[in-house]
Formats: sequence, C-alpha cells, structure tokens
Amino acid sequence: MNIKKSGFNTKLIHAGEINDQFCSATVPIYQTSTFGFESAEEAAKCFAGESDGYIYTRIGNPTINALERQIAVLENGYGAIAVSSGMAAVTTIYLALLSSGDHIVSTDAIYGPSRGVMENQFVRFGFQSTYINTANIENVEKAIRPNTKVIYIETPSNPTMDITDLKAVAEIAHKHSCLLVVDNTFCSPYLQNPLDLGADIVFHSMTKSINGHADIIAGIIIAKEEKLYNQLRNMMINLGCNMDPHQAYMVIRGLKTLSIRIDRATENAEKVAVFLENHHKVAWVKYPGLKSHPQFDLGKCQMKLSGSMISFGLQGGYEAAKMLMNNVHLAMLAVSLGGIETLIQHPASMTHSKVSVEEKIKSGITDDLIRFAVGIEDAEDIIADLKQGLEKI
Repeated sequence: MNIKKSGFNTKLIHAGEINDQFCSATVPIYQTSTFGFESAEEAAKCFAGESDGYIYTRIGNPTINALERQIAVLENGYGAIAVSSGMAAVTTIYLALLSSGDHIVSTDAIYGPSRGVMENQFVRFGFQSTYINTANIENVEKAIRPNTKVIYIETPSNPTMDITDLKAVAEIAHKHSCLLVVDNTFCSPYLQNPLDLGADIVFHSMTKSINGHADIIAGIIIAKEEKLYNQLRNMMINLGCNMDPHQAYMVIRGLKTLSIRIDRATENAEKVAVFLENHHKVAWVKYPGLKSHPQFDLGKCQMKLSGSMISFGLQGGYEAAKMLMNNVHLAMLAVSLGGIETLIQHPASMTHSKVSVEEKIKSGITDDLIRFAVGIEDAEDIIADLKQGLEKI
C-alpha cells in the first residue's frame, strides 16, 4: 500500500508505522540515549553515513523518526526534523538559514517570541529583520533588500487573523532567490499545506493542534527538498534541541485524532464567531469563516476549513477585555491554542507584551483585541459562557 496516495485520515493512522518483531499496534517508545553496534565495522559505517543505523538519540531515534516520517507525509515534504519545542524549531531555522549581515522579511503580527528572539537576541549576531503586514503583497516586494535571504510568514497571522497569499509570496521569494518559511501552527497539516503552495520550509509548534491535549511541548520542521532537510537536521543535531522519545510517542498518540478534533473545534468556532459578530458589546470580529473577513475568499482558497481561532475586540477597550476575561468560567485564561479546551487571552499584555507599543499598534495588536481559541466542548456551553461574561461588562 502506498501510504502517500492514501486519504488524510489513513495517513494519520498509518504513516510512520514501525514494523517491529512483535507487530506492535502502536509505535514503541525507544527510551534510550545510545545504541550499540554489532561490530566495529558497522559502527564505522554508521558514523560515516554509509548506514542508516542508530547511534545516539540526539542524532536519531526510532520513535522520533516515526513521528518525523508521519508529519513529512502529511505536509508532502521530503523530510521532517522533530525538536523539543516550537521555539526550538524557530531557532533552528534562523541559525541554519541566516548568517551575520543577512536579512529576513516577516509578518508583523507573528507569534511574539518568534519576533522577540530575532529583535532582542539574534540582532547581536548581525541578523537583520523587517516586519510588515504580509497580507498586503506589495509590502513584501518593497521590503526585500539585496541581502534578504528568508521570507518568514505566519498565516493566518497571530493574533490578528490576517491571511497571506502563499502562492503570491512564494513567487516573490523565489524571484529574489529567497527561501519561503511558513509557520503553519494555526492551521496544522489538516487545514493548510504551504509546501504545496510554493513554500520551501514549513514548521509547527506541535504543542498546539497536532498534539492537541495541552500535555506536551514539541516542534517540527518540514523541508521540501533534500538539501534543505540536511542543512536543517545538521543544525538541530549540533544545537542539541532534539525531541525526547516519550515526547514523540505522546505527540503520535495525539496526532491520530487531529482531523476529528479540528472538525469539531471549527464547527464550534463558526457558531461562536456568528454569536460574537451579532453581540452589541463586540466592536469587531476577525475569523476566516466570516464573510466580513477581508481575505475571506483567499482563506477559502488556501485553507480546507476556517479553523478554531478567533480574534475580536470589545466596546470599551482594554478595561472591557479584562472584565470579560475575569468573568468567563468555561474558557481558561491561558496562552496556547489548538487543544481540546477553549482558551482566552489578551495578546497585547500577554503573548506580545515584549513587542513595543508602536509596533503593536502598527501590527494591529490593539488593547481591545482578545484571542479566543475554541475547543471541542459543546458550542452552546462556550457561547453561554461568553454571553454571561459579556453581561458583566
């Protein structure tokens, strides 16, 4: 059976399987730091790259590799590199692709730490960066410099929910000999496949939808071509930010129900978004599934479904936002997203608090903005929780 030609749910269950001597129904946990060799000759072949045997878990491990094969198939990539966290993926990508003096163009309303580590840490090593609204394609072309090496996109953007045209940005990137990197965490491989739309590298915080149970921190990078894959894997090995085998096992377990969870959460989010859009205390709502979204048609084109993430603003600004967050009971006041539970948070004072006030305003991360990650509870209960919280304002 050619698993690559199977349906998405079949890939979720069977891609990456290990056919061990016991015919295990699930991928075993190879909880070991090192692996022995049958002979000195075999050891030499492994270290010379002439054999695909295992050496040391930082370099490779059967459980971790099973997860990597599975995600690579789901994203239609050459290969995947599992790492210890989403930020480990970001750091690996930056260090593998950029040198001192190189420039990166990125989405302004991107995951806060992804921008923060570049502007506050890597600037010390001579990395240069420009942050723009990539939903406006003209901005991308204008921001490219002779030393630009990478265009780094998150779509929908975090937390403003702007949608960037990946095919258009890929054409611009490649015209200028740049690599296109896409943070696909909001969508997961189920809703969007950036490599199919022209991206060179895609990555995920698997802490979110891929694992989906708020009990594991993990990240993964998927490369479209072998050369990039080797470049990224070598950097990961040298940095030592590999995944742990038990961590990989837990992600594999969560991954198997990805589509079922996202289908349910999306169904809920569509109902919640309509409720919010029609509530008199809500000033605005940004959700890809609403026709009021500025890039509604683009979202329908490059995303399978609208997803579970909603951003909205309240009449009354930050004070009203605090009042709502302090009065909801079912929704947990917490960061993260993509889990089975509904979460609510205030990006300007939480996930993006390290971004300057000027840049937050420029990026659309306003004080009234609330990010709402819809879970798989009953939609009626989520709406009832929001309704009673809004009544307290």
